[in-house]
Amino acid sequence: QVQLVESGGGLVQPGGSLRLSCAASGSIFSINAMGWYRQAPGKQRELVATIITGGSTNYADFVKGRFAISRDNAKGTVYLQMNSLKPEDTAVYYCNAGGVLTRTGSRWTASDYWGQGTQVTVSS
Repeated sequence: QVQLVESGGGLVQPGGSLRLSCAASGSIFSINAMGWYRQAPGKQRELVATIITGGSTNYADFVKGRFAISRDNAKGTVYLQMNSLKPEDTAVYYCNAGGVLTRTGSRWTASDYWGQGTQVTVSS
């Protein structure tokens, strides 16, 4: 069974920084893409940033220049360095792993998984 465990959320003042981590565990052969999404109260979940195995990244316009996503393929871990945080960044941040390849016997399966979410609050 595949699990994603997030850590690093919390309360920070405007202009501050936080680093989120997400570690994948289980009988994983490979993970194609990993990323971060967020959901603020009353709003839909939205993409923050993604990174694929080769290292190519994609960012939402509202975090470009402030957030940086990185990945340790050997550890199955993805990070999100968040700088210059704003109150509007307040949300629950979710880790996503896409195209997770697992094997059960002779059967290979590719699936997507979500973490449980970690709260980020930006407030003075």
